[in-house]
Amino acid sequence: MSERYKVIDSTQPTFITLTITHWTDLFVRKEYTNILDEGLKFYIENKGLKVHAYVYMTSHIHLIVSSNKLEIQDFVRGFKSYTSKEFLSIINHQIESRKEWLLAKFSYAANRIARGGNYKIWKDGLLHTFNSG
Repeated sequence: MSERYKVIDSTQPTFITLTITHWTDLFVRKEYTNILDEGLKFYIENKGLKVHAYVYMTSHIHLIVSSNKLEIQDFVRGFKSYTSKEFLSIINHQIESRKEWLLAKFSYAANRIARGGNYKIWKDGLLHTFNSG
């Protein structure tokens, strides 16, 4: 992660935006927002994340978060990893009318980077980070 996307003080409320690759409208179905809820709940209950505010948009989420125990970058990395796996599970194993289209978009995004992997769900980095401190 570049310096541009590092949070200086994770104890201060920090505004972050996490975006689906190609601004794909993934969060139009409850199954996907439930995964976001589960991921946030895990980090709140087990890792000391404080969520001051959040909003789910169709292709991205905005959060204001802080933590005394966890670096925000570590939260973002883990949250993206968990949610990506869960999103792909739903796309592949439940009825999803956009299955081929979604997998093609996420596969294209993965093929454009050198890190490998079959699918890339989230864009890299923390867009619009802002520490209030």
